[in-house]
Amino acid sequence: MSDILEDLLKGIYKESSLIKIRLEKRRGGTRYVTVIEGIDDKLFNHKELVSKLKTRLACGGTAKDGRLELQGDHRHKVREILIEMGFPPSNIIVEEG
Repeated sequence: MSDILEDLLKGIYKESSLIKIRLEKRRGGTRYVTVIEGIDDKLFNHKELVSKLKTRLACGGTAKDGRLELQGDHRHKVREILIEMGFPPSNIIVEEG
């Protein structure tokens, strides 16, 4: 796929996608994981994206089963990073609680 077409598809996808960011408890409720769902792995390489997020947030994490997981509570920071990447703020839902 040409770079121009790929950039165009990514732009359209960013405008129409709904991204959900939530917190899950792990290991008896003492550890938290930030889960990001709704980013298409065909247009955005999840491994590269999670690597960038891990570097920016200084945490561990992984990409599996079509979702990104980051160790710790980074919901609001991830939202800001995704906005910097061009995703519209209205399409990013941060679940509280």
